[in-house]
Amino acid sequence: MPAFDLHERPLRELNRALHALRTDTNETLWRVANPDGRHSIAVGLDAPVTVEIGGNAGYYCGGMNKQATVIVHGSAGVGVAENMMSGAVHVHGDASQSAGATAHGGLLAIYGNAGSRCGISMKGIDIVVRGSIGHLSAFMAQAGTLTVLGDAGEALGDSLYEARLYIRGTVKSLGADCIEKPMRDEHRAQVYAKLEAAGLAGEVDPAEFRRYGSARQLYHFHVDNAGAY
Repeated sequence: MPAFDLHERPLRELNRALHALRTDTNETLWRVANPDGRHSIAVGLDAPVTVEIGGNAGYYCGGMNKQATVIVHGSAGVGVAENMMSGAVHVHGDASQSAGATAHGGLLAIYGNAGSRCGISMKGIDIVVRGSIGHLSAFMAQAGTLTVLGDAGEALGDSLYEARLYIRGTVKSLGADCIEKPMRDEHRAQVYAKLEAAGLAGEVDPAEFRRYGSARQLYHFHVDNAGAY
């Protein structure tokens, strides 16, 4: 089990070692001590390994992830799991703005709150937030799911495409072209599956969530909608 103490060894050395891993590696559990909010920890991974970070991480932790599981035992800065393709990132604290930005796949589970623009331009990722999210979350979200057990800030889903947003608490306001939609059995089943993946299935009832999606009025320019663009 490789262990890195970032008080003793540079972050560049850790990332270089992780990038060199083969997909059939037997070094499948890595532990990182004393992260102290350093930026870009465990970015660009492409191997089925688990990296446990023992403290707070800075910007872009777990960004561009493929296959790996990154666990942050603390909070994470801007852009955690940014542009993730597959695998999972778990944050056992709060996340700053733009969590999961542009990510194409995988699971991002945040067990505290997330800041503004959570899931901005998401393209297939599943994001589960145990707490609440800030303003402009899921802005221009194209695909994937955002499941929030708490509340959502202003302009949720502004300029939304086909991502599905499930919010259990209150929504301060909806963004342009985002509307509430009916919750059917298939959507409750999807909520349960996402909660189960994040280890939260036993905490809440999927029937308590509301679904939000695109009204599909801004897909093509029309002069009557000019003020909404």
